[in-house]
Amino acid sequence: MLKLRTVVLLFAVASTARADWKVLSVESEPGRAGIEHRHVAVEETAAGRRADVDLAILSAKSCTLRVVDNTDGLRLASVMTHENCLCAVNGGYFDADFKPIGLRIVNGQTIAPLRRARLITGVLLGSSRGIQIVRAREFSPRQKIAAAIQCGPFLVDASRPVRGLNDSALARRTFAATVSNDRALLGVCSHASLADLANILATTAIIGESKIQRAINLDGGSSSAFWFVRENGSGFSIPEQKPVPDFVAVVSK
Repeated sequence: MLKLRTVVLLFAVASTARADWKVLSVESEPGRAGIEHRHVAVEETAAGRRADVDLAILSAKSCTLRVVDNTDGLRLASVMTHENCLCAVNGGYFDADFKPIGLRIVNGQTIAPLRRARLITGVLLGSSRGIQIVRAREFSPRQKIAAAIQCGPFLVDASRPVRGLNDSALARRTFAATVSNDRALLGVCSHASLADLANILATTAIIGESKIQRAINLDGGSSSAFWFVRENGSGFSIPEQKPVPDFVAVVSK
């Protein structure tokens, strides 16, 4: 009987540990090449916490990824206005010498190798197969890849939030995700833990009835940035607070 009570208690704790988020409002505007910028306000109902999610929804049939090297330390909005890109976010992790931590493939050339590390568990990549998020162990160097960036941790896998993510450190977060029917997302969340962001992406209707299949965390905090070009050519920007060495951008095929 004691064992049964323990199991029931643990299940109750686990059930209440996951915050329940809901969508409060959605605003959207069209971009180029069929890309949509969506601003979603969400709320964690029990604690009354709120967060804002800005994301670009794109079709992998008409768009592809590009990793943009930024060794000069320029700002995202400044670089994107000269690169003929459609939307972009900041890239992956880097060290004190401004060098990337983990795999980077830029224009088909590997500029930093794949690393085995606990945090950077996945790879966001663009190839002839489309836009993919793969586990580091799933990555094949034999595949012809135009752009890739190693990052992590995984937030969503098989349309479910990944378990065991940190639920106490709140910060601005940048992410990438893949959706059914060849769609993908790049986005930023205003103020959330890794566990919060995983739950928001996996359990709320930020993209309607479609399910996010996989999502991965990019470099966050003061590195987080988001840029989107509207249909009329003007830009929407959430600027980074410090320079970063690379960006993940979307371009037309």
